Amino acid sequence: MGFMQVQHIMALDCPSYAIVPSRECTAYVPLWVRASFFPPKSQLFGLPLRSKLSSSRCLGKNLPRLVDMVRCRIITREPEQLEERKGLKIRHDIRNIAIIAHVDHGKTTLVDAMLHQAKVFRENQTVQERIMDSNVLERERGITILSKNTAIRYKGTKINIIDTPGHSDFGGEVERVLNMVDGVLLLVDAVEGPMPQTRFVLKKALELGHIVVVVINKVDRPSANLDHVVNTTFELFLELNATDEQCDFQIVYASGIQGKAGIEPDSLAIDLEPLFETILRCIPGPQINIDNAFQMLVTNLDYDEHKGRIAIGRVHAGQVKRATEIKICTPDGACRPGKINELFVFENFARIPSDTVEAGDICAVSGMSDVHIGETVADKLDGMALPTIKVEEPTVKMSFSVNTSPFAGREGKFVTSKNLRDRLFRELDRNLAMKVEDGKTADTFIISGRGTLHITILIENMRREGYEFMVGPSQVISKEKEGGLLEPYEDAIVEAPETYIGAIVDLLGKRRGQMLDMQASGYDTTTVVKYRIPTRGLLGLRNAILTASRGTAILNTVFHSYDKWAGDISTRDQGSLVAHETGTTTTYALSSCQERGQMLVGPGVEVYKGQIVGIHQKSGDLSLNVCRRKAATNIRSNKEQTVVLDALLDFSLDDFVEYIQEDELVEVTPLSIRMCKNPKMGKNCR
Repeated sequence: MGFMQVQHIMALDCPSYAIVPSRECTAYVPLWVRASFFPPKSQLFGLPLRSKLSSSRCLGKNLPRLVDMVRCRIITREPEQLEERKGLKIRHDIRNIAIIAHVDHGKTTLVDAMLHQAKVFRENQTVQERIMDSNVLERERGITILSKNTAIRYKGTKINIIDTPGHSDFGGEVERVLNMVDGVLLLVDAVEGPMPQTRFVLKKALELGHIVVVVINKVDRPSANLDHVVNTTFELFLELNATDEQCDFQIVYASGIQGKAGIEPDSLAIDLEPLFETILRCIPGPQINIDNAFQMLVTNLDYDEHKGRIAIGRVHAGQVKRATEIKICTPDGACRPGKINELFVFENFARIPSDTVEAGDICAVSGMSDVHIGETVADKLDGMALPTIKVEEPTVKMSFSVNTSPFAGREGKFVTSKNLRDRLFRELDRNLAMKVEDGKTADTFIISGRGTLHITILIENMRREGYEFMVGPSQVISKEKEGGLLEPYEDAIVEAPETYIGAIVDLLGKRRGQMLDMQASGYDTTTVVKYRIPTRGLLGLRNAILTASRGTAILNTVFHSYDKWAGDISTRDQGSLVAHETGTTTTYALSSCQERGQMLVGPGVEVYKGQIVGIHQKSGDLSLNVCRRKAATNIRSNKEQTVVLDALLDFSLDDFVEYIQEDELVEVTPLSIRMCKNPKMGKNCR
């Protein structure tokens, strides 16, 4: 039994439990917990504890209608005197929410169902799955990379919805949009429960004082463990120092793929009406001051071929009209003039032109070609800058440089250092969690991000845009403090069958990981281990774990903090097979080379001297001649020898970046991805 469990309809009529009533729900706490943590006549969330409820309540008699079950203290407890004292008004016709969760917990699928049930699309309209994942890379990888917003209407109320990424490397996307909303839907998988990214996004939402509605998603899965998920979610709120009101969260059970939701997991409605009702009743409307000067903090940017750069943000005060002169203020107080040419609001998955937008709503404005994220668009005369957006510091860096391989310039359109520099600094306009610095030479640049995936997404986008360049190995960003060297640590959670846990624990131990927890997940003999490990130890770990577990393990990580330098870490035990000369590979040469290790190239492929063509089966690099041809003689053989080549290693861009070490580089072009030895580091091959 966990620390506490909240039941919104029925409670246990059992003498071993103390019933905790509230205005909206009923919670029960084991008596030993009550005795340990709560003194006699104490209160929980401002309400007294009592022994038990009547049996009629426990049997579920006289239950109210489904929508009447949703009662949230945050709405009913707002006295009108508070509004008058602050000089603020609450807009009851708008709700601004963000959907946050760990990766693959069903955020985008749930948004799809909300859009369909809000009649955003025609009945005969063909709509693709995960409509919010409009980016090509998002659809290919099956993850959300960029935060995107839309709006629907329910019972006359406009609900602005922001879909956010679930991967920890894109946490900056979540941080910059949370100040646009007044509450969040926290999605938790009914099987996995709270995961590392769940902790990160929830911490940010609680720090901003947002009201959280917990949505237990995928309750239709056979292995769903709802009691455990609710308990661990509540414990997570306590660990993150949530307030009493935030801990008294409303729970909605849902199946995003079926488009169903309910206040009880065993009685889901036929649609998402309970979820919509929860949003209206639990998420407060925006508090505004319509009489103040206009202010809007830019939190996102878009681009249109005809309208140019489009700034997206929430109007914090006053109102804005189309064709209005304004000023753009930076965080340091400097301002420059500007003009809003066109004004848009979000309605039903589209931008609709509008003449006026009042405080509390989310809008998009065009006409300012030099506006950036974090700047304030304000009234021309009395406007002032709002506090800028703050995001966590990056923890990993890579070097980008001009392609200097013998094949340079063959496939790319943008190959010069000027092209590379302009593109990298242009990325900073949208990607707040990334940093770009000049390197030691004029053609080298240092890119810092939240993780390797954060930077490899940029690499893939640039490759598709026609850029050609070289990428160095990942390095952690260390800090000097009080005479000691600090490095970033992350919490790693590995979920794998019990058979492979021994090999996985051995891998994590070699990389200076410290075990925090190990427990059975409760289904399919799966074990979950939690480690705290230096970020250096995670480089290349994913492939090693997949190999050790035969592809069955799942690794999730999230940044924890900076701590003391852990010492030397060996992330790779094998060397590389390096091409001895420039030429075209042959089957005859590869047949003997494959005995030395696993090959990355097949026959008939052009290679150059110093290119990595395979992975050595031993430590240390080995130089091979993969272009050797069979000698032509006048001796006739009776039978031609049949050569069978082993299957090639199929490396993705992420695999290449994780594999390379200090003396190696990844060559990225629009058509090819290769690895090579860094010629500036000297020859280490034998």
